[in-house]
Amino acid sequence: MRPLLVNFAGGGIGSWAVSRLEAVAGASLESVSHLEVIEGEADPISRASSAWVLRGVTSNERYVSRVEHDTLVAKQEPLGRLESTRAALIPITKSEAWWELAQDERRQIFEDSSRHVAIGLEYVPAVARRLHHGRDLGEPFDFLT
Repeated sequence: MRPLLVNFAGGGIGSWAVSRLEAVAGASLESVSHLEVIEGEADPISRASSAWVLRGVTSNERYVSRVEHDTLVAKQEPLGRLESTRAALIPITKSEAWWELAQDERRQIFEDSSRHVAIGLEYVPAVARRLHHGRDLGEPFDFLT
């Protein structure tokens, strides 16, 4: 997969109506009525008229094995299906302690402790997903999913 820059612009206009916005931990984003998803470079007009813009980039998968990847690809439907009427945007910030762990230690927590992939597979193909990395872009969230 080639990296893809994606901008999530929250404001008064956009293709997606926002029905709920809530913080699980930490401060909440400013409440908005709509969200626009812009793939590639953001339109400066969209940025100026938005209450907030979250940026992320797709990247290589870091925490799944080949078997898990192949299983996800075989079962998952693509994003943007006409019958798709609901979406969730989940900004995630990890602690500094998380980032100080080695890759294999993060993988062990990710799968062995949380069973993240196994639980996620229970919801595929009904739920399509795409992970966006924001940490390396200097964004306030490490991941957008």
